[in-house]
Amino acid sequence: MPLHAATIFLSAFLLFLVQPVLAKQVLPWYGGAAIVWTTCMVFFQSMLLLGYAYSHWLASRVDSPRQNGIHIALLLASLAFLPILPAESWKPAGDENPVARILLLLFATVGLPYFLLSSTSPLIQAWFAREFPGSSPYRLFALSNLASMLALLGYPFLFEPWLASPAQSWAWSGGYALFVATCAALAWRSRGLPALERAAAGAAEAAEPRPAAATLVLWLALATMGSVVLLAVSNHLTQNVSSIPLLWVVPLAIYLLTFILCFEGTRWYRRDAYLGFLVWILCVMAWFLADKRLQFELGWQVAVFAAGLFIVCMFCHGELARLRPGPRHLTLFYLVVSLGGVAGGVLVGIVAPLALPGYLELEIALVVVALLALVVNADRPKPIIAMFAAVCAFTSGALAWRVQTFTEDTLLVERNFYGVLRVKEVLARDTDPETRYRSLVHGAILHGEQWMAEKYRRAATTYYKTTSGIGRTLLAHEGQAIKVGVIGLGTGTLATYGDADDTYRFYDINPAVPRVAREYFTYLSDTPARVEIVLGDARLALEREGVQGFDVLAVDAFSGDSIPVHLITVEAVGAYLRHMRPRGVIAFHVSNRFLDLKPVLLAIAERHGLEYAFVHETGDDGGTTSDWVLLTRHKPFILRPEIVEATEPVAPQPGWRLWTDAYNNILQVWRD
Repeated sequence: MPLHAATIFLSAFLLFLVQPVLAKQVLPWYGGAAIVWTTCMVFFQSMLLLGYAYSHWLASRVDSPRQNGIHIALLLASLAFLPILPAESWKPAGDENPVARILLLLFATVGLPYFLLSSTSPLIQAWFAREFPGSSPYRLFALSNLASMLALLGYPFLFEPWLASPAQSWAWSGGYALFVATCAALAWRSRGLPALERAAAGAAEAAEPRPAAATLVLWLALATMGSVVLLAVSNHLTQNVSSIPLLWVVPLAIYLLTFILCFEGTRWYRRDAYLGFLVWILCVMAWFLADKRLQFELGWQVAVFAAGLFIVCMFCHGELARLRPGPRHLTLFYLVVSLGGVAGGVLVGIVAPLALPGYLELEIALVVVALLALVVNADRPKPIIAMFAAVCAFTSGALAWRVQTFTEDTLLVERNFYGVLRVKEVLARDTDPETRYRSLVHGAILHGEQWMAEKYRRAATTYYKTTSGIGRTLLAHEGQAIKVGVIGLGTGTLATYGDADDTYRFYDINPAVPRVAREYFTYLSDTPARVEIVLGDARLALEREGVQGFDVLAVDAFSGDSIPVHLITVEAVGAYLRHMRPRGVIAFHVSNRFLDLKPVLLAIAERHGLEYAFVHETGDDGGTTSDWVLLTRHKPFILRPEIVEATEPVAPQPGWRLWTDAYNNILQVWRD
């Protein structure tokens, strides 16, 4: 029994530790987009399904010792994948399908090891049931989920702060080699239990009827909705902060915790109590999604949706545990549960971006969970049925309200791999047609505005006004022929500063943005400057290009308030400096409600020997506030009066570790 437990614990720990380890290394190649994690989850859940299908086939169709020999051979073959370091050849050029490329990359990097780790828990539970007839193997399932949760919570607090990304891959690879040794030893020991002996030892279990089709459908529905709510909540939390391991693993850890509690025994899932909690939390979550005033209350958002995820998953997994079969159909049960996990991942990661105009999957999921609860309780007293019918009506109304407010005053809604773009048009003053303006919104964050009246439309607005850090920088070069690089196109506002002898070169990873900027805004067509647009991740593009000779480089690539950390590292700034003229200025847009990146850039500036200035625009005139950090080799620029008058001091943080491509720590920069 200790060998069974140790092997399952180690396999589950590695199974979930590898998810943030690889996802974090892939994330910078796709601009830090939040959906990278969702795409990775689709891969991991799909491989989990294949692993469960393999274990079901092996345990039910292949006799010992042949099944044990097959498994040992695959374990040894999987060592060829080590170490699990994504090859540089997988970096995108910018015109590929991101979803397909990420899935192929993960398969090539960790495909067979992850497949075998996925098969371990149900397969070893089947071996355990054969070796110890009459003992429940489901406690081992709870143990595997405990190991998974420890891996996820340990990553952002123990692994990420102390190990660089390549070292994380090497450490995981060493752990996997140890797993191969223990699992192969257990497979060799279990080869002496043939099918006939198993049948004789468990005659009572063999008499169990096969689960009915309705039961299989209910298993699938419950598992699918748990997975959908997990991924939809993860998307909701990462859109406006940052796509970082901490905000990936906490929801996943909550999801696993519910599996542990529900399958460890019968004492944790009290059905009537959790049904009452479910009624309450579905309504609260729907209210928080429908009320736009609450979308930036980060503390409340995290608390409400973490609690909601816990209660919804306790309901889904508690009902699964209540309906679970005996050991004879154990691998079939896990196969259906895993299929539900994959279905949830596909619905959120692939179907939703194609079928839904905005991030509406969480609102839809609340309605479906309410309907599922109604179905599960169809045989209960009428007051309970009426209560869940009312919840269905409330969540449906909240969904309708959310759709109505989402599309209000909206000319365009477009969603793709990189997020949701909306173009809105309103009047600043209802009676004055000259105050009509359009805005580009990415997620919930403004990415530029333009007045539509002819006499105002070339005015720089929002974060790019003449009094902002970037505005002051560009005006300081007035009268000179300059070349400006801009990472993040938005509406193209900065082009309004251009003169006929200037060049503005924009980099954007989202292929929809240039089209929207040209069709719905006129900054790019109005400017007399030469405009160049480069599609793809700016960091990768700049590493591949010849020296550009920029006088100014503006780094303004945000998705909501999410920070693409690969653009703010020592190596990134080094790559930018290669393209700068001796007196060039790099301007970082660091406006953010949740994260304070100024000390990070101060430390990077000191490492490169650069001058540093933090320019804060207060917005006292009723306009948009903005924060810009300016870096340059040319000290006289920092001492210009128009820069000095707007500069505010920044306190260094000597205890902070320098951000590099292999290391960053979002917890350090979280605002109090």
